[in-house]
Amino acid sequence: MTAAHTFAEDRYSKMPYRRCGRSGLLLPALSLGFWKTLGEAGNEELCRRCAYYAFDHGVTHFDLADNYGPPNGQAELSVGRILRDMPRDELVVGTKAGFTAWPGPYGDWGSRKHLIAGLDQSLRRLGLDYVDIFYHHRADPDTPLEESLAALEQIVRSGKALYIGVSKYSPDQLQQAARLLARRDGPPVAALQARINLMEREPKTALGPLAHDLGIGVIAFSPLAQGLLTDKYLHGLPEQARMSRRGAAWYEKLKAGGVWEMVGRLNDLARQRGQELAQMALTWLLNDPRITSVIVGASSLEQLAQTLQAAGAPALSGQELARIDEILSEPPKGRSTSP
Repeated sequence: MTAAHTFAEDRYSKMPYRRCGRSGLLLPALSLGFWKTLGEAGNEELCRRCAYYAFDHGVTHFDLADNYGPPNGQAELSVGRILRDMPRDELVVGTKAGFTAWPGPYGDWGSRKHLIAGLDQSLRRLGLDYVDIFYHHRADPDTPLEESLAALEQIVRSGKALYIGVSKYSPDQLQQAARLLARRDGPPVAALQARINLMEREPKTALGPLAHDLGIGVIAFSPLAQGLLTDKYLHGLPEQARMSRRGAAWYEKLKAGGVWEMVGRLNDLARQRGQELAQMALTWLLNDPRITSVIVGASSLEQLAQTLQAAGAPALSGQELARIDEILSEPPKGRSTSP
């Protein structure tokens, strides 16, 4: 039997919090996500250690989905066991439905049937009466947006979720969602999750101002571009890296495109700041006040500890931001830019 954990009394002094759009919800600058390693079967003890460590350092927002694992639902099962030993009312638990979670025509996308059934299953796995944020995980091209949003509204009105969230919505879809919910006089969209990182900056430019105008908080996921924005690939493809399972072709393709040269220059700039590259990539995101929170994962407790240091790092200067833009627009060395 695991001994009861005593949580740090000074935990709220270790993390800045940001308002999620125009809602009353405050989220930590860095949130803990349970996709992949932390949600995978067999990693339950690591999951618990990381959840406790994160909370001890002010991370109050846990991000899940019904298809996180593997297998599907495993992350919610693992976190559900952990939540029994944590102060529920101090935590913001978010989950999602919309990707394939079970077989058959109702196991994914955005029908009322799928969204409500998906959340009911998630609540059972988590052992909760409600989640704080429930997201439609991706827009459904075949189900009317009105139906998906009506399901989210019904879920909030039923008390099974406190706030509505959407994920991977385009600017047009986000604007339409906000308009439809306002027309129904329903609860607004409180949070948008979007894939934003130094390699994929366009969503920040396109969605940031729009979400701000609509009063929607932006939560960035995949901030390290699945490991590209770290120093782990600068000296070759390590055998232990998760991306190594894909084989060497993807690595060589990026090398030929000059990606690792660019990452090396970003790494040099991070070192000049006294940071790891991964930390600087998070600092870059947090430099934008329109971003409410950034979801981070972990493959070890040591990695998580290093990652969370980014929450208290000095902001990037104008000169450093300009240098980052310059690096990202520089052609690979020795390669002509002529047609």
